[in-house]
Amino acid sequence: MMQQYLRIKADYPDILLFYRMGDFYELFFDDARKAARLLDITLTARGQSAGEPIPMAGVPYHAVDNYLARLVKLGKSIAICEQIGDPATSKGPVERKVVRIVTPGTLTEEALLEERQDNLLAAIFSEADNTGIATLDMAMTGQVPILL
Repeated sequence: MMQQYLRIKADYPDILLFYRMGDFYELFFDDARKAARLLDITLTARGQSAGEPIPMAGVPYHAVDNYLARLVKLGKSIAICEQIGDPATSKGPVERKVVRIVTPGTLTEEALLEERQDNLLAAIFSEADNTGIATLDMAMTGQVPILL
């Protein structure tokens, strides 16, 4: 299982990897230390690597949006790794893959956006003599946008 985790983590070295294990998303090594500090969750250990305990921290899958929102508010990005294989038919670790990357600049989920704050997305297009700007407020603030 740790070989699978390390193989997946190698593709996402600079962001936190939420690795699904049953009813929890687990984080290991430096990700676990960071998450424990940032989210004020318990840092534990699972197994050993090179004779040292492997740091581990986790959050329940049913409450993951709360933790993602907190991390995004702190400017962190998260890769969500889900079990895609069938545990009943898997030989060895259940197949997993990253199914989503959550970043402060790509949020669209209402549960992760600030309710009473503008969450603006802007796009700029420029080609030859044509230029365009488009904006979209991803939050439902109740305010009418002002066009200039």
